Amino acid sequence: MAELAPQAEVYAPRSVQVLKTLLNWLAFFFQIFVQIVRGTPSVTQVLSYVGLSFLSSTSPSFKPLPLAPDSTELQDPPSAALQILGDTKRLTVVLDLDETLVCAYETSSLPAIVRDQATEAGLKWFELECISSEKECEGKPKINYVTVFERPGLSEFLKQLSEFADLVLFTAGLEGYARPLVDRIDVENRFCNRLYRPSTISTEYREHVKDLSCLSKDLCRTVIVDNNPFSFLLQPVNGIPCIPFSAGQPHDDQLLEILLPLLRHLSQQKDVRPTLYERFHMPEWFQKHGIPCSGAIGEIANFSVSHCEGFPSA
Repeated sequence: MAELAPQAEVYAPRSVQVLKTLLNWLAFFFQIFVQIVRGTPSVTQVLSYVGLSFLSSTSPSFKPLPLAPDSTELQDPPSAALQILGDTKRLTVVLDLDETLVCAYETSSLPAIVRDQATEAGLKWFELECISSEKECEGKPKINYVTVFERPGLSEFLKQLSEFADLVLFTAGLEGYARPLVDRIDVENRFCNRLYRPSTISTEYREHVKDLSCLSKDLCRTVIVDNNPFSFLLQPVNGIPCIPFSAGQPHDDQLLEILLPLLRHLSQQKDVRPTLYERFHMPEWFQKHGIPCSGAIGEIANFSVSHCEGFPSA
């Protein structure tokens, strides 16, 4: 019977095919609408996902990562500093999953044209079965089918990054969805730790916040990369706000050309926070959004790397 299905579709009336296509697009945009209501994607991301990124002039309020790292800012430290770094621990890089390393959508609501265009542009993707938190009428776990697009350069990014940093996967996604996905993109087991939604916390400002203090009390050498800045509102000077990734960005070069050089530079710093503060000024960004920062974090502008031991972790 399965072999007859494609033939039945071929001989279906044209009006039926048009209706099915229309319903698929409506379901697709409904999913986008639901994500917007939840506050997940930005307007820029939604437009880029449907191939309309050139129509949007919206830019993030925080200072975005530049198209190319500033050569004077990313200079190697002097030899004396390298000797000091020889006694320090490796850099810990905490990576978000969705819209940072990959983007994933329900297969049933994803128009075929979006997947075809991404394939033609060379974007890697795969389909995945994952266990939903919902139950079917018989009480069995519901199985969801999602299409996952990898951010360009993902495999090489993880490979090179793992050479000088310890990698931690920290996602607000549920484990039933995220675990099989990460198994596919991390076949070399480069993540030394994986944290899922239960590891996030709720604050008076946002839910699903990633508190880095669960990893270490000393965050001098800890960085988090996330497309959602509110994820690291408890440690704003440890965060790198990256540009969200979607299927409409097949030529995105953030991982290898922007993030990797910056992270390599941070790996040579005794304390990453002064550099990140000077680059992004995230405490001020949070204050503009009604989220106050502690006085200790505010003093980082006058903080010297040579006094790393005296700076609180959060």
